[in-house]
Amino acid sequence: MTDVQSQSLTLYVTCPKGLEGLLADELAGFGAEVTGTTVAGVHVQADVAMAYRICLWSRLANRVVLCLLREQDIERPESLVEAARRVDWRAHLRTGSSLAVDFHGQSEHIRHTRFGAQSVKDGIVDSMRAAGHERPVIELKNPDTRIYAHLHRGRLLLGLDLVGGSLHQRGYRRDAGHAPLKENLAAALLIRADWPARARRGEPLLDPMCGAGTLLIEAALMAADIAPQLARSYFAFESWVDHDPDVWQELKREADARASVGRRRVKSKLFGRDQSPPAIAAAKANAMRAGIPSLIELQGAEVAQLTRPEDIDGPGLVITNPPYGERLGELPEVVPIYTALGERLRAEFEGWQLALFTGNPDLGHRTGLRATKQYAFKNGPLDCKLLLIPVVAESASRGTTAQESTKSDSAGEQDTQEAPSRAPRNEGAQMFANRLEKNRKRLKKWLKKSGESCYRLYDADMPEYALAVDVYGDHVHVQEYAPPRSVDPRQAQRRLFDALEVIPQVLGMRAENVHYKQRTRQSGKAQYTKQGASGERFEVSEGPARLWVNLRDYLDTGLFLDHRPVRRMLRDMADGKRFLNLFCYTGTATVQAALGGASDSVSVDLSNTYLTWARDNFALNRLDPSRHRVIRDDCLRWLETAGSEFDLIFMDPPTFSNSKKMDDVLDVQRDHARLIELAMARLSADGTLVFSNNQRRFTLDTSIGERFAVEDISAQTFDPDFVRRPDLHHCFLIRHH
Repeated sequence: MTDVQSQSLTLYVTCPKGLEGLLADELAGFGAEVTGTTVAGVHVQADVAMAYRICLWSRLANRVVLCLLREQDIERPESLVEAARRVDWRAHLRTGSSLAVDFHGQSEHIRHTRFGAQSVKDGIVDSMRAAGHERPVIELKNPDTRIYAHLHRGRLLLGLDLVGGSLHQRGYRRDAGHAPLKENLAAALLIRADWPARARRGEPLLDPMCGAGTLLIEAALMAADIAPQLARSYFAFESWVDHDPDVWQELKREADARASVGRRRVKSKLFGRDQSPPAIAAAKANAMRAGIPSLIELQGAEVAQLTRPEDIDGPGLVITNPPYGERLGELPEVVPIYTALGERLRAEFEGWQLALFTGNPDLGHRTGLRATKQYAFKNGPLDCKLLLIPVVAESASRGTTAQESTKSDSAGEQDTQEAPSRAPRNEGAQMFANRLEKNRKRLKKWLKKSGESCYRLYDADMPEYALAVDVYGDHVHVQEYAPPRSVDPRQAQRRLFDALEVIPQVLGMRAENVHYKQRTRQSGKAQYTKQGASGERFEVSEGPARLWVNLRDYLDTGLFLDHRPVRRMLRDMADGKRFLNLFCYTGTATVQAALGGASDSVSVDLSNTYLTWARDNFALNRLDPSRHRVIRDDCLRWLETAGSEFDLIFMDPPTFSNSKKMDDVLDVQRDHARLIELAMARLSADGTLVFSNNQRRFTLDTSIGERFAVEDISAQTFDPDFVRRPDLHHCFLIRHH
């Protein structure tokens, strides 16, 4: 054995946070001497052969760093340069090789990783020049050698990255699919689910939402005893001065032999299902590149269609990473997935183990199965849990996750009922469903007579379910009012999940057609802020008008349903009139007035987004843009300078909004008198101003009633779908005496 082979190396092996214990066990299993663990890393003593083995075989590591220097009290860039200069780099870097510095951390005086990397690089260059060697070539993209530098609380670690990149990149995954798991996290989940032992026993494995197949491929590599980096074309240690190619080639030959034997000896069958054809195609391509396509059977199927694979009788492992609804708008589609998963598992997979990885453990409750163990992980920035859940017979299921297995929630509700093939709704969910049905029945005659396809079905009728449910044709828009602090957040979320599952069932529509948002008090320009970028709009009708709505991208949809009677009234009043629409939003009132025969119109708003939307609504209804104009301006400023006169004016200002004319904030209660006065100055002698707003406690300034003829018509401006909320808006007809 040569000196190089036998020398003891100090290694620092990094990993994702939360995997330190598993990684330490894995390295100890290789025969390495584990000397300690830290956050996201394990310290190891090993010889060259063991260092190579870790690089080739670790399923959990990110990087393998050969430690060259540890220093204390490194705060300033000068001390960082000097520390790097003290390393004998000529003993590690080959002449003419290229390098890059990966710097992590900061100090009071070193705040940017690029500056830290530059300082380390300067020290390396000084050291090499002082030893009489030529300056190393700096290559950021594909260097021969990567220098690892980590600075935390004045403690510096400098070393060689023996891999040259993260070990989670196995090389097989070019088609990643949506929100893929990193490979080493997938391996950790499998280890926690006891897959290596299950594979040795020949148990089957199934992922019902396999996506790009990462869990399946990692499971297959484990089952076939294939080194995760066997296909890697280059390791940075190959440019290391002390690299021993003979030792490395022997380790590769061993790994090749183990893989050849392992592929033939695999006992377990692996199955992947996904409803997305592109995901299945990506999984097949990834499995092909990983060299294990024959070990995995992939098919397209929805979770609701999940069945036990043919010829599989004994127990097995179901492991999956379903969507967790980290973006709020995804929740309506996500909640039914967990319910369907639990139903199918109880019906088809009794005796199996479910390993459910989720960033929202409360969603695990929807399966109706009880978790016996749970492990915390990080999936990127998200805190996640792996729930280990035995799939028990339907009659034995009690339906709580591990979080709830020892106590009930604060509201005292417990899921103790037996779970049949389709779990019954809890009492609250059934009451909510009953109320939806009752409201549908109440509105049925009016909807048939009016022909309206957009209406409010439910508006916090039950305090426990503080939602507004609006129907837009075959879509539903759900807004959750922020619960008071007195309500337990977990209980509120559970009720929300109940509602999102009940709504498509009661209305007989697809879950993906339910769009969810949280409604909080808005101020300034918040209502204009995009919530998403789907661009998914669709056409709805209101009387003779055709209008675009978008239920995904903005807090509001483009159509205020409670103002439907007001728009209808404007249409009836508009024949032959010159029409002005102030704070016009998406121009829906102008469309109705134009269809009612308005001779011309002007629509004013400060938002480019909504004015573009208004133009699209005008085009959809074939309105002449030369007669129906839109103007981007502050309505107050425009009124102060406008010279035109109008026969019919509609003004519906927001409750609060930014305005350069009024101390940067428009307050409708405070400022409405000035707005009305300016609008009346633009109103013809026999014209009408329709003034509306949504300030619940609004009171009209007494000076307006003294100067003008005012008629409060608020009670007449609610259709049957809004009669429960008589304070939702206020509406006045204002004319000259």
